[in-house]
Amino acid sequence: MSKRATEIADEIRKLEQELRQEIQRIRIDSFEIREKTIHFKDEVLSRHRTQALSLFTYLRRAKFKHIVCLPIIWSCLLPAIVMDIVVSLYQVLCFPLFGIPKVKRADHVIFDRRHLRYLNVIEKLNCLYCSYFNGVVSFAREVGARTEQYWCPIKHAAQVKSIHSRYHTFVDFGDSDQYRAKLPDIRKDFSDIKD
Repeated sequence: MSKRATEIADEIRKLEQELRQEIQRIRIDSFEIREKTIHFKDEVLSRHRTQALSLFTYLRRAKFKHIVCLPIIWSCLLPAIVMDIVVSLYQVLCFPLFGIPKVKRADHVIFDRRHLRYLNVIEKLNCLYCSYFNGVVSFAREVGARTEQYWCPIKHAAQVKSIHSRYHTFVDFGDSDQYRAKLPDIRKDFSDIKD
């Protein structure tokens, strides 16, 4: 990677950290997490309760297209569960063999929206589904990123729409000298991963 590209990647990581800090600052204004439990301030809880829709009102307002799509949406759950199991087994069995640090599934699959009092039972169930599905995809992407860093750390020739967390460690496409020279080090360089 060129010096300028490295600088840009470093700046992006710095901005992502600043964004996480700003989100944390906003959280402090409305809730706090103590012993893995979310505690809202009283005025926030009060506002949440007034904005909750009853189950009857929610169902009465449901659009036909949403109801028709439900079986298709929920049919994706089984493949997500299978992917979750396969990816989890893969990393448990293979990562130790290659010295790749394991991905913490709990950092990706997060179920915290159940604490939101303005959601009814159906909305909470929908949020549970989305949290699980997107969490599993995020978890699988990180497992895949670490696998790719070990086995094929070469950037693509075409522009990638969204790069994963390990892409910055890869060598440039077509740079065979750097690939052969850096591969042993790249395979071991997970020093930036914090547990």
